[in-house]
Amino acid sequence: MNRPQYLTNYLFEWELLEVVLNGKSALDSKFFIGPISSMEEVESFLKGYGIDPVDPIAKAELFGNFQEAIQFIKKYFLKEGNPDGLDLSVPNGIYMITDIRDLFLMATGHHKGSTPEETLWAEVILKVMHTILHADKDLRSNYFPIIQTQIFDQFYKYVFRDEENNLNLGVRGEFSIPLLDFETKSKKTRESVIIKLLHKAENVAEEVFDRIGVRIITKNKFDILRVLKFLIERHIVIPHNNKPSRSMNTIFDVNKFKEKHNALIKTALRSNLSEEKFLDAVETEINECSMNNGADRNNFTSNKYQSVQFTCRQLIKYKNPFLQEFRELRKLAKEVEAPNELSQKILGMDVALISRDIRFFYPYEIQILDIQSHKTNTEGEASHLEYKKSQVQAAMRRVFGSLIKFKNIQI
Repeated sequence: MNRPQYLTNYLFEWELLEVVLNGKSALDSKFFIGPISSMEEVESFLKGYGIDPVDPIAKAELFGNFQEAIQFIKKYFLKEGNPDGLDLSVPNGIYMITDIRDLFLMATGHHKGSTPEETLWAEVILKVMHTILHADKDLRSNYFPIIQTQIFDQFYKYVFRDEENNLNLGVRGEFSIPLLDFETKSKKTRESVIIKLLHKAENVAEEVFDRIGVRIITKNKFDILRVLKFLIERHIVIPHNNKPSRSMNTIFDVNKFKEKHNALIKTALRSNLSEEKFLDAVETEINECSMNNGADRNNFTSNKYQSVQFTCRQLIKYKNPFLQEFRELRKLAKEVEAPNELSQKILGMDVALISRDIRFFYPYEIQILDIQSHKTNTEGEASHLEYKKSQVQAAMRRVFGSLIKFKNIQI
């Protein structure tokens, strides 16, 4: 039976529509790219993506992403680079590609001579390439040195060592909270960002909130609250700029402790408790309010993991150094005794087109925990190595899902 020609106008690519309408990730679609069957359609897709398919620089960069994606896959997802990886090898047909447009056609089953397995491999590589592009095209990454300085300097001016070389948070000679450690994560590695993006539904670099972070380890649980109080009172942490969905506390039940704390304050007032006795009582109560299980927000965090952590957003102020240099250049152009074409061109340039100050909010993570929680986190399945291993495994299953099913691989 012949299909009426007009029906072609009313057929839908449901997989891609679900990405737009249902919050599904393109990485989880049955067909990652969609219906592309010719070089012209590949070029149209690339233009829509934002890449000029005829620009030699853009083509070279895209081919570099292709080669990096293969190396990344071999390092993290295959046995040759990861003992827990898949026992697979990149097909020779993939290595024969010299034009990225052919990779797109291969991924959609329209590359002459390609096998079904090569089609699935091409799709896997395009998923990783897509993620690499998002990791590399975060405009804010150009300002990382300024971002780090402005965020960390807020903390550094209040972290000091006393005469006995003990670490403290506070103001020297006035008030301080003893610390066991203060750590800064200056920048998440590029490969860690790619792994994180590959297992996140959002799959965009702007949604990685812990590229920069601070970890504070206290001597006891109550000092966690004291540190928080200090950071808020000194306006290092502005609660209004925090991202609520990124807040997590798996150390103590705040509501339960708040009641006990209020009762202790009343007791201290009635009985005129000494500070030492009050602190002993507070620490006893907060330990009784400990959480039994960890958070369920992050699928890759062990339920034994204990911490207080949240994501702040700092307003970063960047002054364009080029503007000052340009002004000096204009000054020299004005001082030229016999004006020439170059000096006139410089003086005629519109300074308004040069951005002076750039301001933007940048997220960073603060983690505060006591020494006992820190010890728990660094042992066994709650360790960071186990966490990273779980991330890699999840990313591998997600990216290779169709190929794993095709090869009937048991993981």
